[in-house]
Amino acid sequence: MDALLARVMETHGGLERWKNLSTLTARITSGGPFWEFKGHADFAGDDVVEVSLQKERVVHRRPATGRTVVYDRESDRVTVTGPDGEVLADLPEPRSTFDGYTQDTPWNLGQIAYFRGYAVWHYLVEPYVFTWPGVEAHEVEPWTENGEKWRVLSVTYPPSIHTHNATQLYYYDDSGLLRRMDYQPDVNGRTEVAHYIRAHEVVDGIPVPVKRDIHRRNEDGTPDLSWIPITVDISDITIS
Repeated sequence: MDALLARVMETHGGLERWKNLSTLTARITSGGPFWEFKGHADFAGDDVVEVSLQKERVVHRRPATGRTVVYDRESDRVTVTGPDGEVLADLPEPRSTFDGYTQDTPWNLGQIAYFRGYAVWHYLVEPYVFTWPGVEAHEVEPWTENGEKWRVLSVTYPPSIHTHNATQLYYYDDSGLLRRMDYQPDVNGRTEVAHYIRAHEVVDGIPVPVKRDIHRRNEDGTPDLSWIPITVDISDITIS
């Protein structure tokens, strides 16, 4: 295992502990103009999520409306149901439906549910997912920002794991906590993103990033802080 990844896993409770966990639940509050821009303003707000920690599967439930979103990578399907169980969207092989899309292309209900499903799953299973079979992680050149020097982990995912794009960068401070992520979502025209972690909460000895601001990224790697397309706030976390 890469030395930086080993340090990060130690900070996050250790690999053996993660191997024996099954589920993380939390309340997710999504904000920012992105959801309205994509044609689904109602995706802003509060959801209760249940994340599987040993496979790529996540369930979002909206208490205010009864809407339930399920994304399951094994079946390669996303479903959206209403409060009475009526099927609002059923999208098999969701990734393939984005072919040719740009950052300005609106999404249907199944597509936006898929995007948030795989994204939130990753945010809550990292860094453990970096140790999974087929995932390659190694340290690259450090990054200095606002006088702080962060160590950088480059992670490449196999096709079996759906995420924003194949290779992403993760920036860690001296304590082994995540401070920033860089990626380019394939489903959104490969828009360059700088995703910042503004706060962590320690849950049963595991630090969980609980406040996230997602910015556009400039060509020189610096963030565009003039606006925040997406915010993600996480609370009421349990891990078992």
